[in-house]
This record gives sequence, structure tokens and C-alpha cells, in this order.
Amino acid sequence: METLDLLRSGQLEGTKKLNLSCGLTQFPAEIFALADSLEVLELSNNQFKTLPDEFGQLKKLKIVFFNNNEFEEIPAVLSQCPALSMVGFKANKIKHFGADALPPTVRWLILTNNRLEQLPASIGTFSRLQKLMLAGNQLRSLPNEMADCLNLELIRLAANRLTVLPDWLFRLPRLSWLAYAGNPCCKVEPPVERSLPEIRWTDLKIGDILGQGASGVISKGVWVIKQPEAQPPHTKDVAIKVFKGEMTSDGLPADEMRACIAAGTHNNLVRVLGKLTDNPEAKAGLVFSFIPPDYKNLGEPPDLDTCTRDTYPANPAFSLAVILRIAQGIAAAAAHLHDRGIMHGDLYAHNILVNETGASLLGDFGAASFYNTTDLPIAQAMEWLEVRAFGCLLEDLLDHCALEDGTVQKETFDRLRALQQDCMTPTPSTRPLFSDICDRLDALSAAVITA
Repeated sequence: METLDLLRSGQLEGTKKLNLSCGLTQFPAEIFALADSLEVLELSNNQFKTLPDEFGQLKKLKIVFFNNNEFEEIPAVLSQCPALSMVGFKANKIKHFGADALPPTVRWLILTNNRLEQLPASIGTFSRLQKLMLAGNQLRSLPNEMADCLNLELIRLAANRLTVLPDWLFRLPRLSWLAYAGNPCCKVEPPVERSLPEIRWTDLKIGDILGQGASGVISKGVWVIKQPEAQPPHTKDVAIKVFKGEMTSDGLPADEMRACIAAGTHNNLVRVLGKLTDNPEAKAGLVFSFIPPDYKNLGEPPDLDTCTRDTYPANPAFSLAVILRIAQGIAAAAAHLHDRGIMHGDLYAHNILVNETGASLLGDFGAASFYNTTDLPIAQAMEWLEVRAFGCLLEDLLDHCALEDGTVQKETFDRLRALQQDCMTPTPSTRPLFSDICDRLDALSAAVITA
């Protein structure tokens, strides 16, 4: 309410960003006094159902958030905002998406957890669209006109009613991150490497929170493993993820849990030790091996400017040897997952933990989906899509490479750059598969060692 008082008193004149998330039922008309400067407007966690006709006066507006409001349709007045590039309507009650509701300048559109049954054909005119969040709706199909969204790189379709994924989706030249679990088209029985032991809540000592994401909270803990009589219990450091059970931007936590278990064990995957039982709040959870503190996130999530690409600290520098080892580890993990018919869906640096030597662990299966490996065209299409995500990762690393002098270094760098470009070619069917990528990286590593 303090910000609202400042707005009404005229003290926010010239501001570029405004956040009014305070249960408002009436749209504050004083916002229009900022029309000459306002670029980012956060109006989430209010009770708006409509926007005033004057909203189009905000000609400089680039980003708007209306998450957790009461909208039942996307207000058509937004189409009068010519600079709009990012629009968020997460967790509303939207049933209708009008053909002319948004300007074609939109780059990032968030409609997670609404009631949409169809998208307008006009979405195909959104030539700048890169990121489309549609998880938790009631969509049965996608309009064929979306095949013209040639800049689309990330789409979340989980927890809808799709019976099939359209062919054109896998021909999009830039699509790299796809999630579609929780649809009728994703009912493939996942492979199970082993039955996980059940770990009782009372056998765990819960410590500090290590991290918190959309799907759950991860805490440090100690697993007290009971031994036969007359022997002291054995203890093991672990990480415990308790799922929130709510719809996330990627999909349903239950699907994440299923994929995480089905992924099995691999040296470059975060290891699952067991399923959590008897949580006092009846919440599902998993227990993971504790990762040593010398492992850090390789990158940070995309921001409002980068949209689909991860962010990195100012002037990070990776040695070529570290880049090569990271690439080998993540390519091997991805090959392992696709052998099992699992699309990770979120192959990003911010979901990878690395140490100083380049040893890497891929985690976070919140966007993972299953597919039938015996359907070769589908299996290849899924893998080629995720190969582009790997190419984006490799491009980021190479762009931040601290290259040393020497012929071998230059040749290695050039060969890695060529691999990255092959992974990102606009024609998906010409990209290598992960088994080919692993072979090329192994050969390159052997050449470096023997040089």
C-alpha cells in the first residue's frame, strides 16, 4: 500500500517500473500519469477481472504481469500497447483468448494454470514469440498456424488434453525446450531400473534449506539407516526434496517425480536414493545423494532480457579442458535419458552442477516427458529437439571460454564450435544424435590428451 500512496501523491513521476500487488479490486487511474515513462507493470495478486479502455495509453509498456487475478479472458485493450514484449496471466480463470487480444510484438507469453480450450489462429502471426507457457490448461490441439512461429524456442504444454503433438512442432528451426507430460499423448510406461526403497520421514533429520523451486523445497538432511540389532545406526548425508503438489510453469510435480525415478542411475545425473513416506503434511518427496559443496550451478536462469537463454556472472571464464569435460558429461547424461525415452525438457546450465574440474551433474526433471523409443521417427524428432538445447549450452560455454595460446587449443576450440553449430542447425533432421555427439567429444578428448 505504501507504493500506492506514493503513486497517488505523484511522487513516482518518471518511474519505469511499478509493482502494485496488494489485493486491489479497482484499477488505479493514477497509473496513466506514468504513460510517458512506464515500461514494466506488475499487477499480480490482485482481484482484477478487466482493464480500463484507457490502458492503451501506456504506449511504452514492455512487460506486464497479471498473475493470480480473476481474468476470464485476455483483455483486448492490450493490443493497443505497441511495445509489449512480455505478458503474464498465470493462475487466472482465462477461457477465451481473442484473435486480436495481443500485439504481434509479444516475445514471452505466460498463460500457465488457466482454463483455455483453444488458441486463436492469429498466434501464428507472433513472429517474435520465443517462449510460450501453457501448462495446466485444457487444450486439445494447437493451431496449425503456429508453424509460422519460427522463433519459438521454449514451449510448455504439460497437463493439458493433447492426444497428439503436431508434426510441425518438430520442424520448428529453433525449438529447444519442450514439456508435455500429463497429456493423453504422454502415456508411455517409463522404464524402471530398480524399485526405490521407501525412506520414512522419522528416519530423517531435516537441516537447512538448500534451495526452493516452483515444484518443491530441497533441504539438507541426515538419513539414519537402522542396522541389525546390537549395531549402531549408519548415517548418510542426503538432500530431501518435498514437493508442493501445485501446478508449476513446467507441469505437475507428480510427473517430475515419476521421471526422476525412471531416469535411473548415471554418473552425470543427481542420484535418487529413495521415496519419502509418512511426511507429516502428507506431501510426496524424494531423497537424493548429498552433493559436495564444491559443486556450484553452472549458470543462472534466463532473465527478462535474455528470455530463453541462461545468464552468467560478469566475465565468467571457463578453461577449454573444463568445457570439454562438462560437454562430455552432459551429452552422456542426455544420451542415457533418451535411451530410456525421456526428454529432459529443461537442459540448461542452471540445472547443472559443476566443480572446478568440470565434473557435472544434471538435475531438475520438472519439465521431463516420456516418449516411445520404438517409434523411431518420434524418438529421433524428440532427440534432435533436445540436441539444440545442448548446442545452446555449448555455445554459452564457448562464448565464455578463456582460450590459451597454442595450436592444439585453437583446433580443439574450433572443433567444439563446429559441433555446437551442427547441434543448432535450423533443419532438425540434420543434427547429430547424442550418441554421435558423445563419440565426437570422446575423440576430441583423446586427441587433446595425446597431443
